[in-house]
Amino acid sequence: MIKIIAVGTIKEDYFTGAIKEYSKRLSPYTKLQIIQVPDEKCDDKTKKREAVSILKNIKDTDYCITLEIKGKKFSSEQFAKKIEDLGIQGHSDLSFVIGGSLGLDESVLKRSDLAISFSDMTFPHQLMRVILLEQIYRAYKIIRNEPYHK
Repeated sequence: MIKIIAVGTIKEDYFTGAIKEYSKRLSPYTKLQIIQVPDEKCDDKTKKREAVSILKNIKDTDYCITLEIKGKKFSSEQFAKKIEDLGIQGHSDLSFVIGGSLGLDESVLKRSDLAISFSDMTFPHQLMRVILLEQIYRAYKIIRNEPYHK
């Protein structure tokens, strides 16, 4: 099972359409759950409130992967190998966490088993969901040696 826990809701139809498309494409490979936790009002406690919502959706048995600018970078092939290796090691439930505009609270970072980065650039969290889903889909295609357009 792949779980994506993301702060904020998707408002743009083009992001919603892309998320639906990749969710459909992933359905033969894995169960997928996308959990949206509320964007909190910006103040000095925002990240803590978002963390409470995020952490309540991560089971103790989940392998938690946070998306962080300072996380480890993978090629698509390396990312696929990592997902495959986690499955072999018995980690069948993966939770990917995408923070809000202020990033992730320390409590979420401490719960993380792996921090990954897709770029040194910052992306809107709505777009990051699409990018993450596409890379997960690509990973399953690579794992199964199935063709994928380049």
